[in-house]
Amino acid sequence: MSQFAILRTVRKPDNIRKPESKTAATMIPGTLTFYTNPASRGQIVRWMLEEVGTPYQTVLLDSGMAMKAPEYLAINPMGKVPAIRHGQIVVTETAAICAYLADAFPEARLAPAPGSSLRGPYYRWLFFAAGPFEAASSNRALGFVVPADREKMIGYGTYDRVVDVLEHAVSQDAYLLGDVFTAADVYLGAQIGLALWFGTLEKRPAFVDYWSRISNRKAAIRARQIDDALLAKKAAQS
Repeated sequence: MSQFAILRTVRKPDNIRKPESKTAATMIPGTLTFYTNPASRGQIVRWMLEEVGTPYQTVLLDSGMAMKAPEYLAINPMGKVPAIRHGQIVVTETAAICAYLADAFPEARLAPAPGSSLRGPYYRWLFFAAGPFEAASSNRALGFVVPADREKMIGYGTYDRVVDVLEHAVSQDAYLLGDVFTAADVYLGAQIGLALWFGTLEKRPAFVDYWSRISNRKAAIRARQIDDALLAKKAAQS
């Protein structure tokens, strides 16, 4: 993979606690490799990796030919980033990567334990972000409005309803699961932050407060600093 830039990052979780039990994923041998571009959804996975705190290797890919090269298409046939390889396990799709990392490294406490009553709402909000919210936000950015007589055909119904549901979710407590920060907050929170930045989400107080709260976590700040430095370096080389 000589055409790709390879970096190595080693971190420790900010608040590591002894896991209640080991899972098969925690015992998987091999390097954790992160394929990304700093100007992509890879920013979300970078944040998740910083929350997890395990050592990982970064492979940087340009948004052009590198993502379509046979070497990378063997990792992700979609030719998109982010992706990870953990030992021999490959995971693509940002929400899936966040969910995988939370379960693979339970010592970081980023997912409710299997069997917990919080597991249901955890999955709910993680995939609400990956489904209704991302689809509604993308359509909004593209200027597409679902015709009133076609709302039943669209999984999210209407953009306004998605935003109202989202507002209620983030205004009930500190985090989506009460006082417990999880991978769902990383993924959904990052989506909110990006939507606020691009102006595709109304700056309601609930969204601004929630984003301010989670984006000031140490891991979130570290992740931004890493990607900002990579973007600055790329700009300087242009």
